[in-house]
Amino acid sequence: MVVAGRYSFNKGLETVKGKYAHLLEEIESIITKINAAECKTKQSKEKTMPGRILYSPKKLNAAFRSLFSEKEWSSPRVKCEYPTEFYMGEYAPKPLGKGAFRQMDFVKDKLGVEIQFGKYAFMVYNVCAKMTIFHRLGFIDTGVEVVPIKNFADEMSTGVSYFEQFVWDLEKRGVSNIDIPVLILGIDK
Repeated sequence: MVVAGRYSFNKGLETVKGKYAHLLEEIESIITKINAAECKTKQSKEKTMPGRILYSPKKLNAAFRSLFSEKEWSSPRVKCEYPTEFYMGEYAPKPLGKGAFRQMDFVKDKLGVEIQFGKYAFMVYNVCAKMTIFHRLGFIDTGVEVVPIKNFADEMSTGVSYFEQFVWDLEKRGVSNIDIPVLILGIDK
């Protein structure tokens, strides 16, 4: 696979290059080691493309997980203890969140990495919520989000979001005072 695009959200590129140049090299090396053709195994059951062989997000994620693990990146997990005091009267539920957690895909030296081959909402959640949460919890100070470019996403199930769409939305949204620096990497097969 290759890095086909870079987008600097809240000075993400500058921050990653300045503080984590060695880890950026490691991330890009991992991307180039993945043989996307080996992950083109999912037979579509969708009405718009029945029987077509597509790239499998599960296989792609497994390939990333294996290579990041070899380089000793961790995957911190935080238990969620959901509050119940905001309910009124009989609506108060039993304690929630048994087994609930939030997890970063990969973290090393305060640099967080998320790999996303899912729906658009997950990309936005990763950059605008999850990375902020893990920053506030002290796990990361900067992030990298790895997403497919449109050309690659077109060979996955319908609804997979892509780099170009994500960049457009982040540009129109702008940066908030709680956003951390994030480098968005658009990848292709």
